[in-house]
Amino acid sequence: MLSLKDLRNRISSVKATRKITKAMQMVAAAKLRRAQESATAARPYAERMDHLMVSLGRRIPDKRGVSPLLVGTGKDDVHLLVVMTGERGLAGGFNANISKLARNNAQQLLSQGKTVKFLMVGRKGAEALRRDFEDRYVDRVDLRGVRQLTFAHADDIAGKIFALFEAGEFDVATIYFSRFKSVISQIPTALQLIPAKIPEDTDADKSAGPEAVHEYEPSDEEVLGYLINLNVSTQIFRGLLENAASFYGAQMSAMDSATRNAGEMIDKLTLQYNRQRQANITKELIEIISGAEAL
Repeated sequence: MLSLKDLRNRISSVKATRKITKAMQMVAAAKLRRAQESATAARPYAERMDHLMVSLGRRIPDKRGVSPLLVGTGKDDVHLLVVMTGERGLAGGFNANISKLARNNAQQLLSQGKTVKFLMVGRKGAEALRRDFEDRYVDRVDLRGVRQLTFAHADDIAGKIFALFEAGEFDVATIYFSRFKSVISQIPTALQLIPAKIPEDTDADKSAGPEAVHEYEPSDEEVLGYLINLNVSTQIFRGLLENAASFYGAQMSAMDSATRNAGEMIDKLTLQYNRQRQANITKELIEIISGAEAL
């Protein structure tokens, strides 16, 4: 049984921890608002680019003259998994869920006889997958010191992917990130980048009627090739922004739960302390009374 001094020390320790988790919750809530606005603002641009690629894709039935980023190498033997996670923890299952999705897909590809390589973006994902796939890491991007994500960061990552593709290091590239839905809901997502998947016509597109006729200079193929390059950077940037919003949402939720749990633990320890203190007082009174009767 713990002594009264031990209980007091434990209560003080939990109170100090509660102050830290409460402060982290407030910081995450403040950063979440900006990150959510950035992620939400990036979605229409990425969706509009997909729509433009659909329009151009319809105009080019023969893909032989377009960028190899669209048609690929003609094989799918070597897969590059670009796993984007956070640089820090204390965010519930945010990092673990992305790593789990990437691990499951990698194991499935390996079971099919494919070769799997990893490009790690974020420290936590690299640590989570190190035991199983460290020998398959081809590069790692550290964003620990980045205070504000910009398109240049996504462009740098895209440049590494393009360099690996030009060197013949992989056939298919897929990025893994967490799509922000709400503070308590983040969806681990896998999105294939290379070869680029031109979205298929949806029912809404078909029912929208005829589109305006556009002429592209210098040619449809060259414009589509440029857009494919830009689309890779855009989707990576969108993934980074979605990840940032998801991280702060998960951290806010996790720290809120930790603060509540700390409060409940303080209440239980305080109750235990009061009961033990009362028992000690009663014991001392009994000893005094027994001593007085003995006299």
